[in-house]
Amino acid sequence: MGLGGPVEQEDLDEFAQLAESAGVEPVATVTGRRDRPEPRFFVGSGKAEEIRQVVADTGGDVVLVDHALSPSQERNLEKLVGRRVLDRNALILDIFAQRARSHEGKLEVELAQLRHIASRLVRGWTHLERQKGGIGLRGPGETQLETDRRLLGERVRVLTRRLEKLKQQRETGRQRRVEIPIPSVALVGYTNAGKSTLFRALTGADAYVADQLFATLDPLVRRVVLPGGSPVVVADTVGFIRELPHELVAAFQSTLTEAREATLLLHVIDASDPRRDERIDQVNSVLEEVGAGTLPQVRVYNKIDRLGAAPQLERDAAGQPVAVWVSAAKREGLALLLQAIAERLSRFARPVRLRIEPARAGALRARLFASGVVREERTAPDGTLELVAALPEAQQLELARMAGVEVSELPAPVQTCAPGDGYLQSGALRAS
Repeated sequence: MGLGGPVEQEDLDEFAQLAESAGVEPVATVTGRRDRPEPRFFVGSGKAEEIRQVVADTGGDVVLVDHALSPSQERNLEKLVGRRVLDRNALILDIFAQRARSHEGKLEVELAQLRHIASRLVRGWTHLERQKGGIGLRGPGETQLETDRRLLGERVRVLTRRLEKLKQQRETGRQRRVEIPIPSVALVGYTNAGKSTLFRALTGADAYVADQLFATLDPLVRRVVLPGGSPVVVADTVGFIRELPHELVAAFQSTLTEAREATLLLHVIDASDPRRDERIDQVNSVLEEVGAGTLPQVRVYNKIDRLGAAPQLERDAAGQPVAVWVSAAKREGLALLLQAIAERLSRFARPVRLRIEPARAGALRARLFASGVVREERTAPDGTLELVAALPEAQQLELARMAGVEVSELPAPVQTCAPGDGYLQSGALRAS
């Protein structure tokens, strides 16, 4: 249904992909155009009758609507066609429910689903309890609807508490990563743009890859060594889509946090998509919504093998990498991408001199060498360890607050670390 304009074939194709990703086989498509939704059915009464007739002729089991429906519109359509009706939000939630693998992901999907049906309560939240007569479940004077709402509210509170606990555990793990000054890179982009294929190509991780929408839901984090020896943490995240349900934006904090707190975003784009510029705007809109709109980006135009194009690195007027053209499936252009990442991240790190008292030197030295940021090392006669390391400002401030650690800026002759500069490696750590 096109609102205020014609139905785009690309939108129809994407919605068909959503249906197939949910395990549904489309048997018929009904399109239409309206200036504004009709309050009763969303579509006009004539179009609603057409849908009813198509369902009767094809024997379809479910009606999918490529728009968000109000609870009353959903119920009215179901009553008219005699079949279950799912709007776009419910369909995406159903796909997420099938794909979530981690415990946290499953809880987030269930919470999003409960919030979606909170105003609907169709098909009976307590159908199993009704088979038992509801004994011991209803409060004094409660109607069945009130009971449903109370039980749903209690389940939402339980899930919220569990997710808050898991969030604290995840935050503890993230703080441990922050203690070791390794920058993080998050892969974001429109769903099915090839993020997981690129993640696998960059990291060697066994990420799930499939030519379908929302193949990845649970965030994956792996370590990659950039040219010059500097390590970086790379995170694969859930794909975005036009009109992403707000319930999912609110609930999927675990994967979105990886994007929101990244040092650099790799915005993966399907270069062969005829509407790629529109997809770019839609992804940036979601990034704004989750608080990641101001983070620096490198655009990665993927699937260039479909265009017959060659890998290339684009720079802005200041010479800074802004876009890389690659084929993750063919592993073409990955060296250019790593070069671009290294150059962009080098701007976040400045060399500083660290003076570490002997009592703190062992553990802190091991951490800094493990992160690959040490450029020079010497030990003073009194046992004080002196290091020159390239660190982002946040890590400099963190180390400066530690007891027994002194951080000072280097004099002007020492140049900022550039991509390709060598870093010291600890032989003992390398051997292990």
